[in-house]
Amino acid sequence: MVWKSILKNIPGYFLLLDPDRIEKREIKSMMEKINVSKASGVLVGTSLLLSPEFDEFVRVVKENINKPVIIFPGGSHQVSRYADAILFMILLSGRNPEFLIGEQVRAAPLIYHFKIEPIPTGYILIESGKQTSVEFMSNTRPIPRDKPDILLAHALAGQYLGLKLIYLDAGSGAENSIPPQMIRTLKKKIDVTLMVGGGIRNKKTAHELIESGADFIVIGNAFQKNREIIKEMDEIVNCFY
Repeated sequence: MVWKSILKNIPGYFLLLDPDRIEKREIKSMMEKINVSKASGVLVGTSLLLSPEFDEFVRVVKENINKPVIIFPGGSHQVSRYADAILFMILLSGRNPEFLIGEQVRAAPLIYHFKIEPIPTGYILIESGKQTSVEFMSNTRPIPRDKPDILLAHALAGQYLGLKLIYLDAGSGAENSIPPQMIRTLKKKIDVTLMVGGGIRNKKTAHELIESGADFIVIGNAFQKNREIIKEMDEIVNCFY
């Protein structure tokens, strides 16, 4: 079980690979760096998906990595037979029925057919200072960053629905990461695993988020711009063991 094996090393971090922003020829060298790192695995996905070769992208990633490959889907069209697992997500912070059940129904038969491990995930979008791609594409409003009570209600609803993971995301290219105080408040009240992403660009922010209670953090744009950030993330993870 992919998820059970990942839970053995908390806290940790994942690297998010966007097929729309990474060239196929770059994958091998990127995976070489990830293979020798303490990363828990990689997430593959994007809000839009302009590339027609999602399946091929995942295949090449899988062939060159020794860590779990997990799909972080922007929709039911982002399912690949080559992935180890998929975040089977409900957009808890939204009210768009397509992302509450519509996309899940479309994706479920493919996940079953390809025997991909589903990880039941409650995805919660948090206000980041500007409109992000996921906010625009999902046609939903993020939770205000100064409303921890609203966040808690959504996260508890996800926990009571039996979800295994709550993913707080400020969105790709976010101006601001999620406030540490929001994470501290949430972590005191929920029992499920907490993942945090969006706007994490440096060691200081990453350390604050893990110290506040994030079980896993997700590094996306920062890794694509500076692959050496892996070394900083390894140093932070080591601090908590």
